[in-house]
Amino acid sequence: MASVRDVTDATFKNEVLSSSLPVLVDFWAPWCGPCRMVSPLVEELAGDFAGKVDFVKLNTDESPATAMSYGIRSIPTLIIFKAGQPVSQVIGFRPKTELKKHIESVIT
Repeated sequence: MASVRDVTDATFKNEVLSSSLPVLVDFWAPWCGPCRMVSPLVEELAGDFAGKVDFVKLNTDESPATAMSYGIRSIPTLIIFKAGQPVSQVIGFRPKTELKKHIESVIT
């Protein structure tokens, strides 16, 4: 099963923007209740899309510069990057089926 890696302001460019695969970034913080609800769904989706999409998490408290540069005002926010560009965004908790549709729309 694929795992969800942590990224920071320092590693974001290399891990996300330079990736050859699409990358789903989960912008979150430890104190955020909805973030804790979406986290297991992101873990499941990482397994479902292993080899097709990379999954990473960015703690907005520890890496505020990246979150600010993408205008993150509410968390959880999930952004899918493809070829270094944001191509899909979901704000707030959503069911797994809805998240899966967003991912599928990017990789098809």
